[in-house]
Amino acid sequence: MDAQSESLIEKAKLERKQISKALEKGKKRPKEFDEFFHGEHDRFFRHFDCLTCANCCKTTSPIFRAVDIKRIAKRFRIKEQEFIKQYLKIDDDQDYVLKSSPCVFLDEDNCCSIYEDRPLACREYPHTDRKQVVQINALTLENTAICPAVAHICLQLVQNSK
Repeated sequence: MDAQSESLIEKAKLERKQISKALEKGKKRPKEFDEFFHGEHDRFFRHFDCLTCANCCKTTSPIFRAVDIKRIAKRFRIKEQEFIKQYLKIDDDQDYVLKSSPCVFLDEDNCCSIYEDRPLACREYPHTDRKQVVQINALTLENTAICPAVAHICLQLVQNSK
């Protein structure tokens, strides 16, 4: 991760309380909240390449749904149960997640070796361009400690709510 990304994440950690309050305020005006998030998402990703970071792949695991498991097992030409046995575990929420971090499918150049078949959770990450962002405020807050894009957007949210 580059210094600018690290700085954004560190600043978001320091402003966690303010970010939490700003996210909570978004519940009062969800349409405006979505518009803000989507605009900031688009602006940030015009200049940011996730391959320079890959912190999400290095530190967390996506949830693997049944359809994800089926698709990836097919790619490897193994049975779904073999894929589960080799790569996954069940977490506290009873979801399938990777046994370890960093992601076993992350290459040295931060590229995903199963990119075309990656889980839905990976496809949607960091979730800042989804509809009704306000519904995932807790996840968004957690992601400020992982993703520089989420950290940046939430820090902008704090600035705008002053």
